[in-house]
Amino acid sequence: MEYILLRHRDIPDLHKLDVYVKHGGFEAFKKAVTSMKPEDVVEEVFKSGLRGRGGAGFPTGLKWRFIDKKNSPRYVVSNADESEPGTFKDREIMESNPFQFFEGVMICAFAVGSNTAYNYLRGEFWELGDFLDGKLAEMEKAGYLGDDLFGTDFSLRIHNHLGAGAYICGEETALLESLEGKLGQPRLRPPFPPSFGLYGKPTIVNNVETFTNVPPIITKGADWYRTIGTEKSPGTKVFSLCGNVEKPGNYELPLGTTFRELIFEHGGGIPDGRQVKAIMPAGASSAIIVADDEALDTPMDYESVPNVGSMLGSASIIVIDDSVSMDWLVRKTVHFFKHESCGKCTPCREGTYWMAHLIDRIEAGEAGPEKVDLLDQVAKNMEGKCLCALGEFAIQAVITGIERFPEDWKIEAPRPEVA
Repeated sequence: MEYILLRHRDIPDLHKLDVYVKHGGFEAFKKAVTSMKPEDVVEEVFKSGLRGRGGAGFPTGLKWRFIDKKNSPRYVVSNADESEPGTFKDREIMESNPFQFFEGVMICAFAVGSNTAYNYLRGEFWELGDFLDGKLAEMEKAGYLGDDLFGTDFSLRIHNHLGAGAYICGEETALLESLEGKLGQPRLRPPFPPSFGLYGKPTIVNNVETFTNVPPIITKGADWYRTIGTEKSPGTKVFSLCGNVEKPGNYELPLGTTFRELIFEHGGGIPDGRQVKAIMPAGASSAIIVADDEALDTPMDYESVPNVGSMLGSASIIVIDDSVSMDWLVRKTVHFFKHESCGKCTPCREGTYWMAHLIDRIEAGEAGPEKVDLLDQVAKNMEGKCLCALGEFAIQAVITGIERFPEDWKIEAPRPEVA
């Protein structure tokens, strides 16, 4: 299959401006600015069926349609706060195919009438931030950014902005708060960013991978894009594969590819001849899937994964073999979310604390089976009560780990103390 997003694997030095331009770079942006109306660009993206690649899978063109055209200035923000454990796709795109990503941001800015865009990077990406600053400078010098682009009256500038390493800022409204210089905590919604976003103005927020899909859609058309993937989940997806697998890494494949194909054909299977036990399809925030034949043969798209009790999310596929006990895995996830909870809402702040307290006692052999039931109750009492999705993410591994792997929670004798 020809790469759409990871084109640098086919084209050496694609991160260099002259190489990118030689291979059709910025032709889509020029086409949009010089020969299309903004609403036509939005309509083409809508017809393509492109869905947000950050996790929610919301239709991209529909989000762009929602922009408040009666209020200005309008902003475009790229969510490059890639902090989900097991997810590392956006970093590879920005490091090796940065111009295609930026071109997608630029096309979006034209489509929604924005003259200023921001790329919000996770705080640990400071070296990458410097690299991308250099790329923006090259683009401005070459006339792809700045004033009166391609002889039109459209002007655009893009700025990189580093966060401070907070997972919560991957939530779009917390990201906007952070970008404004405030504490990175989610806003109460509605209103949503397309009507009330950055500085209270209409704002489109999309993921890095989402933007990177846009230039080929504008160049080749929505009908071409729909020939890839499935009817309701068109296009390719970069699957970040990790965990107990021989060949972890990023794999760009059509949406609808099965878990079995990804893990065993592309990922090389499970090390040491062990058996696959479970799958977390969306990183640490996943409901855990029992890796039976039905699950392994399930297509990885936004409609099919819920049929086996989880979500595709950002497609960070964590493979778990039969050497891993679910209580150990749950402890890892709970402590992560306890640490990353912003503390704004009580159910998440208190719930993650008590889940961590209980799982620590269970792991240390200081608690009996009744504490496993209590852990499950705490998680279920958080469900549907948190301000943002972090609280919902925090309980997924707990509830499904207990429900779907009950044999891992049989406590027959005190366990040795855990350091």
